[in-house]
Amino acid sequence: MLVTTSAVLLLGLAIWFLLRIRYLRWLDVLLCCAFGFLLSRTVAAPLVSQLLSGVNGVLAQIRF
Repeated sequence: MLVTTSAVLLLGLAIWFLLRIRYLRWLDVLLCCAFGFLLSRTVAAPLVSQLLSGVNGVLAQIRF
């Protein structure tokens, strides 16, 4: 749950930054949100969750 919250915050900040530099338009953001919402209700949701968990595991092993 903590990783999901962190990922949502990080992606939200990235979208906000892209909107600020006018790289994204509001319609693009709404389409991305709708796609993410619909994706979470498909059979691909567990695969995406496992992928994010795997990326989290790899990032957790990196020592700075």
